Amino acid sequence: MRFQLLGPLSITDGRDVAVLPPSKPTALLAALLVRPGAIVSTDRLRGAVWGEEQPTTAKAALQSCVLRLRRLFAKYGIEDQAVVAVAGGYRIDADADTLDLLHFRRLVERAAGAGADSELYALRSALALWQGPLLANVPSELLHRDEVPRLAEERLRVLERVVDIELEHGRCREALVDLWEVTRVYPEHERFAEQLMTALYRLGRQTEALAEYRRVKEHLRDRLGVDPRAELQGLELAILRGERLGPVDTGRRPAAPAALAGPAEDAHRAPHAEPFTTTAARPRPEGSGPAPHAPAAAALPTVPGFTGRAGEVDALVRLLTGGPGDGGHAPVAVLSGAPGIGKTALALHVARLVAGHHPGGSALVQLTHADGTPRTAEDAAAELRRVLPGGAGPVLLVLDDVVHPDQVRPLLTGHAGAAALVTSRTGLAALVATHGGTVHRLGALAPEEAEAFLVSALGGERTGAEPAAARHLADACGHHPLALRIAAARLLTRPRLRLTDYADWLRQDPAGRLSLADDPRTSVPQRLDEALGRLSPALAEAHLRLAASPYEPLTAARAAGVLGVPAETAELILEGLLDAGFLEEGLPGDFRPHALLRAHARRAAGSPGGRSQALPRPPLPAALR
Repeated sequence: MRFQLLGPLSITDGRDVAVLPPSKPTALLAALLVRPGAIVSTDRLRGAVWGEEQPTTAKAALQSCVLRLRRLFAKYGIEDQAVVAVAGGYRIDADADTLDLLHFRRLVERAAGAGADSELYALRSALALWQGPLLANVPSELLHRDEVPRLAEERLRVLERVVDIELEHGRCREALVDLWEVTRVYPEHERFAEQLMTALYRLGRQTEALAEYRRVKEHLRDRLGVDPRAELQGLELAILRGERLGPVDTGRRPAAPAALAGPAEDAHRAPHAEPFTTTAARPRPEGSGPAPHAPAAAALPTVPGFTGRAGEVDALVRLLTGGPGDGGHAPVAVLSGAPGIGKTALALHVARLVAGHHPGGSALVQLTHADGTPRTAEDAAAELRRVLPGGAGPVLLVLDDVVHPDQVRPLLTGHAGAAALVTSRTGLAALVATHGGTVHRLGALAPEEAEAFLVSALGGERTGAEPAAARHLADACGHHPLALRIAAARLLTRPRLRLTDYADWLRQDPAGRLSLADDPRTSVPQRLDEALGRLSPALAEAHLRLAASPYEPLTAARAAGVLGVPAETAELILEGLLDAGFLEEGLPGDFRPHALLRAHARRAAGSPGGRSQALPRPPLPAALR
């Protein structure tokens, strides 16, 4: 078992992760783990657990809290991980195999003095251990004030060195991926601003480099009343003079495999393919979209807070690291499910985990245009030839949002031996029939996974203050990944809004209110409208009528009554909607639409512009194609 401190405090056995609930034992554990092996005084521990409002019987209360922590260890089967009472305080022993913080430090230590590619690989591996906001589920003002900034600074020093290596070897595009985020999150860190200006200038983007200098200068003057440091001013002058600043980006990627980590979401897809052999980027802030002025295929899109799907992740990792399957064919996995359910997120998360097993590189290919129309196989194949020249070893293809098997077959044939993760709203049974592989149909997150996402996104203090409201909010979102992400983004921009009030407001119209005003693309109703637009008119009409009906579960007989068609035709319709991701199947013959799809259908049926025309009776099977 291992403790994960670099993110929400959790316990993992390497497969399943248990995020600890915000509580006093959790705060006590965090206070001990941030100083592993050291004696932490009782005064320090009481401050971490209770702050300034300590109980009158503080000594007994701390002993009781230690006992609760030991019971927590017993619950997770780690009784051997002892909390040791010593003179003046307590300590907990750990090493690099049992605590990710020490694993991080060991990787950083080993990286020092290695060759550039080896050092970069080790440092990327270290950065990959960071899994979201530090101690997000730990309710301790003292730790967030004293320890979180200290730990965050360790990560920033490593990231600064990573960017230095990339710039030293002319890998400016890779450096940009990290720098866009970190310069916005830490606008007063002038070294990162200096690196970003350098990368932009070497890529021939002088105007943007100078704009970055003006941004930093204005921020420092407005917030701190100081000018940029001399090094930054000198860099601006060198750019204005057009001086040469080190190696120019050659467009080549380093050959060593990267340690890849970080989640992604279906709403943030790269429009073209891009190899990520060693360009494992830190995630961009959720909802931020692509970096401004970045190339179309700058990097795999990622967002923080990948949650759940432990069974699927384990199965896919084993599939993609176990070598050729039956008949010597490279493994293929199809991830299917409803719009916004997290198919792309899972595919990219797994791709990062297994990147070291595909030294020939990995590429993301978007198989659908922005307007929902499918790309041709020829177009996608040409993109792949550009970014994956071949000859460097096994490759991994992430083929995203596939509409028809014929888009995929030429890509698999043209890259014989390539493993593939294929995402689609349909099951792609015809592809599986011809090329084999496994199928993973994704549904909503489990309730505990949805709540863990909210804790990670909003922080333990906010969700811990309203635990029941956090559960109600997850329920109002239907435990749907896209809905949860939108709800969390809205709450993060309104820090004074109570979770209870927001959950009550959302429940009144979940299908209409799950959208972001500043990014119309990040919208549940728009995503569902777009998905409906991909269906034939008759099948789309059938979905709206069935989902708006009071029946649950839906059966062929009930569907026939709602639609006014024979039972045989109703069964065809239900199968078509199931394959398109609009229904979930329980027992054989029992179908249910996701709660958000049902709410969306009822909203459409009740709106003036909703679809209310009668279906053809009976609809011809051809209308379902």
